[in-house]
Amino acid sequence: MALKELMTTREVAEYLRIKERKVYELVRTRRIPCSRVAGKWLFPRILIDLWVVQNSEGMQHAKTTMVPPPIIGGSHDPLLEWSIRESGCDLAIMFNGSLDGVQRLAQGAVQCCGLHVFDPPSGDYNRPLVTQILAGLDLVLIEWAWRDQGLIVAPGNPHHLRGVADLRNRTLRCVARQEGAGSRLLFQHLLQQEQIDPVALHFLTPPARSETDLALAVRDGKAEVGFGIAAVARQCGIDFVALQRERYDIAISRRNYFAPAFQQLLAFTRTPRFLEKASELSGYDVSATGRVTYNSP
Repeated sequence: MALKELMTTREVAEYLRIKERKVYELVRTRRIPCSRVAGKWLFPRILIDLWVVQNSEGMQHAKTTMVPPPIIGGSHDPLLEWSIRESGCDLAIMFNGSLDGVQRLAQGAVQCCGLHVFDPPSGDYNRPLVTQILAGLDLVLIEWAWRDQGLIVAPGNPHHLRGVADLRNRTLRCVARQEGAGSRLLFQHLLQQEQIDPVALHFLTPPARSETDLALAVRDGKAEVGFGIAAVARQCGIDFVALQRERYDIAISRRNYFAPAFQQLLAFTRTPRFLEKASELSGYDVSATGRVTYNSP
């Protein structure tokens, strides 16, 4: 979790080869991805890379000619993975993190993607990212679920962790998600709020590439703590310290929203089996699954 993942105003100006005052103008008009922490603007490098791609010449034509394959990319979610399999909707899975999914959606490599990206200035999820990074795409965001995010710890929480602040000045082994994962972005934000330098923490390498892999690393004693969702802690029989609720959405074009595969998946979410599974996994609120949270103009 290197510091270079977050750039300052001066660093992003150098990275984009523009003047620093132009960066401030982009920030003021909310035309560039950024977060304000302790009075300072910070820019996730991976979001800046996505922003540059989306503003490249030729992308507008590419957006209108893409015929994406029936694949769902983006963030891993255990309930979604199970539902795709059990519904028989014929969507393939390519879970590799929220921002990877957004990039593949923009490139036409997937039909839809799951994401849970927190926007600190607004306190909202996903919509600010989509309006900045995927502007011009004919998209809707469909609510999948609200999920409990927090610290994943060994049974009995032997180190008595209550929040991110308890990681300060500790020698605990931590397992993180890969760059571009929504859980990693939120964890970075919480560390910044507590003014904890990520470099001072003891992260395992390589990072976990799914929620389940992260929980398994804690269960198997490879790490004392990780940051993820309640459902995988329950699946692995370990403990969980809730810190924040987040909304997981599925981004999809309006055309593909009405495609048989996606409609079959949505129909499955209205069955008793789906509700029973969400309750069994725990940490989910699926009372508004299927609701449109954003409809592009």
